[in-house]
Parts: sequence; C-alpha cells; structure tokens
Amino acid sequence: MSDVKAVDDLVLKYKSLKSEIGKVIIGQQEAVSFTLLSIFCGGHSLLIGVPGLAKTLLVNTVSDVLGLKFNRIQFTPDLMPSDILGSEILDQNRQFKFIKGPIFSNIILADEINRTPPKTQAALLEAMQERSVTVSGNHYKLELPFFVLATQNPIEQEGTYPLPEAQLDRFMFSINLEYPTFKEEVEVVKSTTSAIAQTVDGILSADQIIAIQKLIRRIPVTDNVIEYAVSLVGKTRPKSDAATEMVKSYLDWGAGPRASQNLILGAKAHAAINGKYSPDIEDVKAVAIPILSHRIVKNYKAEAEGITIADIINSLL
Repeated sequence: MSDVKAVDDLVLKYKSLKSEIGKVIIGQQEAVSFTLLSIFCGGHSLLIGVPGLAKTLLVNTVSDVLGLKFNRIQFTPDLMPSDILGSEILDQNRQFKFIKGPIFSNIILADEINRTPPKTQAALLEAMQERSVTVSGNHYKLELPFFVLATQNPIEQEGTYPLPEAQLDRFMFSINLEYPTFKEEVEVVKSTTSAIAQTVDGILSADQIIAIQKLIRRIPVTDNVIEYAVSLVGKTRPKSDAATEMVKSYLDWGAGPRASQNLILGAKAHAAINGKYSPDIEDVKAVAIPILSHRIVKNYKAEAEGITIADIINSLL
C-alpha cells in the first residue's frame, strides 16, 4: 500500500477510534486525541487531572479499542522495583526462574505515578526508553508496541515524590484533563448511573499500530518546519540569545533536544490524522503545549505573579 493511501486509511481508522472511545468517554476530546497521537508516535503520556475525571477509564478504553494487552500498576509508597519488573525465584529444581512482572504488557497504566519513591519510578526509565528491562544482570525485551500512560493528581502533594526531570522528559505528552462542561457532566451521570454498560469494539491490532508508527516516521517534513520547531524549543531556554523577555524573567530551565524531536513526530501524526501528507507549522503549534509544558521549569517570580507554563508557551507561539 502506498503511503498516501495509508494516510487516507489512517484518517478513517482514527475517526472510528474516536467514535468507539466516545461511547464510554464523554467529552475530554483533546485528551483522547493526544493519547491516540502519542500511541501513533510510539510515545508515552502523562495524564494530569483531579480524581474522578476518568483518567483510568480513558486508558482502559483505549487499550480495549486498540486490542492490546493492558496492565494497571497502582503506585504506592511501598511499591518496589521488583513489583513492576518481576523477580527471580528458586524453582523445585533449585534453578533460578524469572517471573515476569506487570511491565510485560503493551499498555501500562502507571496509576498515581508520583506516589512512589524515586527508586521505583526509576525502574520504569529503562523500559520507557529502551523498551527492555534488566533484572539480576539479565536483559529482557518488551513486547511491542509498548506504552506507559501515567496518571497524576495535581492537588494532593502530601506523601508524593515529584517526578525527576529526566523521567518527565521521557513522556512525549503531558495531557491536562479538564472538568466536563455542564452538558457533558449530565451525560456522564446518565450513562454511569443506569443499568446499561457501554462496551467498545477493537478497531486496530498490535501489528497495525506498529505499521502506523512506521508510517508516521516515513512522512516527509520540509526544512522550514523542522527549523521552526527547533527555534521554538530554543526560545524556551532562558540563557539562549533567542529567549524572549518573558522567558528570561519567568523560567529557570528550558526544554532539551528531545522536545524538538517530539514536536516533529507529533506534528507528523497530527498532519496524518487530518489527512495531510506532510506537516506544516500549524501542526507543530497544535502539539506544542502538551509537548513543552512538562519540560520547562518556572521560577519563583512566575509562581508569585500567577504566570502559568501555558501563558509562556502561548507567548512564544
């Protein structure tokens, strides 16, 4: 199949994915779109929202629609790396045998990822970056496709361990879930308090998702779009010559090169789902906020004056 035909095909698949997910998830259009985009790009996503906004349900529904193996790991302060990766035990023949942990799945829901200490958070790093894990010196490959969709509650900071910058950088998107509108909330209450449970059909298979990821990488990009993405990321760095006054005043740190890579990948996927065969600057802008927001660090002045990360990114766009 030619790439042009494959992109046309992807537009139709994306529409059916959205309508299937819409049977269970009411509203949250942006969150659903970015979650699907990160999967098409082979990236991981961090879902941030207060309790009750269907973060877990969203991940569950996405895994059903994509026909993938799904595991949920509830992150707690006493969770150990071996609870995620697996461990070696002695079998009846006095031989060490590796028992695989929940990480050996296609979609991992890392629920409330900031509730666990850094040592356990770090157990995810290798899996997210290399798609493999090392236990007792032995190397195990993870089955592809592999995604970590992590959730975080922004309110409660008691007993939490903020994710280190290195780990945050591994997430392609940071997706904020907003409260539903009045109309959406009425729909949510109707659908969740009746006896009828909505079910969804599987639309894609693991092989089709891998084919989509390869297609996204093959989509051509013009130099001016790449230069726009790189210069946008450069402007977020307070010490750079390109930095604006706002960035110099309110940011401690800017985004690294991984942000530029993700902007281009995200723009390619955004173009493809909208039926375009090559991304333009508008596609880069469309994915800029969820890609940059968790990679730049505000200073105390920004906190004091109530300046948000989104305000700073919007000023650059």
